[in-house]
Amino acid sequence: MRLSFLTKAPLAALLLLGHTLMAQQPVSDGVEMADKLRADGKIWVVVAVIAAVFVGIIVYLVRLDRQIGKLEDEVKGQRRNVTDTPERTKNAIH
Repeated sequence: MRLSFLTKAPLAALLLLGHTLMAQQPVSDGVEMADKLRADGKIWVVVAVIAAVFVGIIVYLVRLDRQIGKLEDEVKGQRRNVTDTPERTKNAIH
């Protein structure tokens, strides 16, 4: 997809100037919620939950990859059988 210069110029300006439009004011005192969680020692609960979610996602993706690999092997096997079938029938007839 090729974009003309008239389309590229506004997009480039938006990308270059957009970060200043969306910038937030710096926090001088820190984030109150994070400070409270750190003070109570509950930040480790948050870290554990995030770690558990990431581990779950990784396990899911690994299992999905294995299942897809098995399906790919099965499809490759079926393709081999389909390509072999006409030769077998041709040899059986002659």
